[in-house]
Amino acid sequence: MPGMDDDATPITRTEAQGAVTELGWRLLLGELVTVVPLDSLAEGAGLLAAVTAELGAGGDAHLRADLRPDRLRLALQHRASGRVTAADLALALRVTGVLDRPMTPVGDHRTDPVQELEIAVDALDVAAVRPFWAAVLGMVPQPGDDDALVDPAGRLPAVWFQQMDAERPQRNRIHLDITVPHDVAEQRVAAALAAGGTLLSADAARAFWVLADAEGNEVCVCTWQDRDRPGQISPAG
Repeated sequence: MPGMDDDATPITRTEAQGAVTELGWRLLLGELVTVVPLDSLAEGAGLLAAVTAELGAGGDAHLRADLRPDRLRLALQHRASGRVTAADLALALRVTGVLDRPMTPVGDHRTDPVQELEIAVDALDVAAVRPFWAAVLGMVPQPGDDDALVDPAGRLPAVWFQQMDAERPQRNRIHLDITVPHDVAEQRVAAALAAGGTLLSADAARAFWVLADAEGNEVCVCTWQDRDRPGQISPAG
C-alpha cells in the first residue's frame, strides 16, 4: 500500500495553506515554501543533508533547495504535475520536524526572501508567440500548464501568457507579477503606493492588485487567495 508520501491527490490552495501555516510554510505559485535563517553555508549544508536523508530518494520528486550563506530556502511540490498534493503536506511536516527551528515565511517587505517573480506577456495569439519566447529564453512548458514557460534550471522567473481580446496600444504589453505570502500582500501594496505608485484595480483582490509606477508601467501583487473559486481569472498563481 502506498505510504502518505506517495499520495499524489491534488488539494485546493486553501487546504494547502491551512495545513502548513503554523509550521512556517507559505504557498507561492503552486509550491510550499519556507526559509531557514543561517549563520554559515556549513550550517545550511548540514541541515540540508539531514532533510534529504529524512526524505530519501523519493524526496527528489518533490523538494527543491536553494542554499545561501544566510538562508536555506526549501520548496515542496509534486514536480510531475506542478501542484501541491497531499504528499507534499506530509513532507512539509517531516521537514519541519527535522529542522526543529523557527522558519521565516514573512518579514519586512524590503528583506522578505519568500516571494516569486513572473513575467506576463499579453498576446492576441498566444500559440503564435509562445514558441518565440521559449526559444529566445531557453525555456520549456511548465508541468501542468502548457501556456506558461519555466527555466529548466530553475533560476529565471517564469513567463506566462495573458490572452487579449483586442489591441491595447496605449498600455504596456509585458508586465511583472510578484507573488508574496498572503499575510504580507497588503503591506507590500501599501509600500508600493507610498513609494509613488498608483492602484489601478483592486477588483480581483485578494488574488491580485494591479499597480503602476509614475509612468504607467504595471505590476500585479499576487497571492494564492480566492483562486479556488470557479472562474477566478489570472494573473497566474
